[in-house]
Amino acid sequence: MHKAVEIFVGIDVSKAWLDVAVHEQEKTFRTSNDDPGIADLAKCMKELEPTLIVLEPTGGFEMLAVAELTHAGLPVVVVNAKRVRDFARATGRLAKTDKLDAKVLAHFAAAIRPPLRSLRSKEEEQLSALLTRRRQVLDMLTVEKNRLVTVRAKMRTDIESHIQWLSNSLKELNLEIGNFVEGSPVWKEKDAVLQSVPGVGPVTSATMIGMLPELGKLNRQQIAALVGVAPVNKDSGRKQGKRRVYGGRADVRSVLYMAALAAKKFNPVIRKFYERLINQGKEKKVALTACMRKLLVILNAMMRSNQPWRTQAA
Repeated sequence: MHKAVEIFVGIDVSKAWLDVAVHEQEKTFRTSNDDPGIADLAKCMKELEPTLIVLEPTGGFEMLAVAELTHAGLPVVVVNAKRVRDFARATGRLAKTDKLDAKVLAHFAAAIRPPLRSLRSKEEEQLSALLTRRRQVLDMLTVEKNRLVTVRAKMRTDIESHIQWLSNSLKELNLEIGNFVEGSPVWKEKDAVLQSVPGVGPVTSATMIGMLPELGKLNRQQIAALVGVAPVNKDSGRKQGKRRVYGGRADVRSVLYMAALAAKKFNPVIRKFYERLINQGKEKKVALTACMRKLLVILNAMMRSNQPWRTQAA
């Protein structure tokens, strides 16, 4: 029986253009990153019948293409940009142009074959956008508060006014996020399950719902790796390096960090786990990272079983 040829496609995304490459083919082509161009791309890809299409996240410029290609039933994956850069260095691809980047993505698709994941729904994308904006406002608020300490007196009034505006924006975003979750019966149920955990508040719950739709659908190792809280060995020969966490979804990880800080005080399971690690001589940072992973695993199990904390703890 003749084995079908597998086809792997890489798409480099910019604001105006989509550069497309097929692995082990020299020819590349470009289409516009708008509705007509993406429609042509989807038609071309359906005729090509690729095994996998890989793109990188580019500040949201990829979302329309990903949505349309997925809607067309094509196997699309958005991969972590750092993984692709590391892959390019490992394979000696140091030059960088849009066409070369597309070829690297196609090669990455063929060599690594990242697993397909379901595209987030429109509601999840909207919630994700709200959470991203909240993080941006929070970061700006921190910067302005730090600046207020060192700025000259003449500038204080202007910065204080900006801090007040940012604080009001943060309150409005918190309210909008809460209303958004409350407005969906399915999300409201998920939110109730997640917030039943001591240490998990509205922001953590909304972040898990909007930015981690895989929660409850993967096993404990997969969900930890996806978020980036699975320790990775750094050993070589006789040298044993420290295990570190990296990659994954930084926005989810930063919120999970704050939840773990609260959980080690108010959640009896996480508190005992943290204290046991400290008593074993673990560094506080290492112990807290372990608490993040344990909390994530607990949330993942709860979402799978749809059981609140009391049932889960029992």
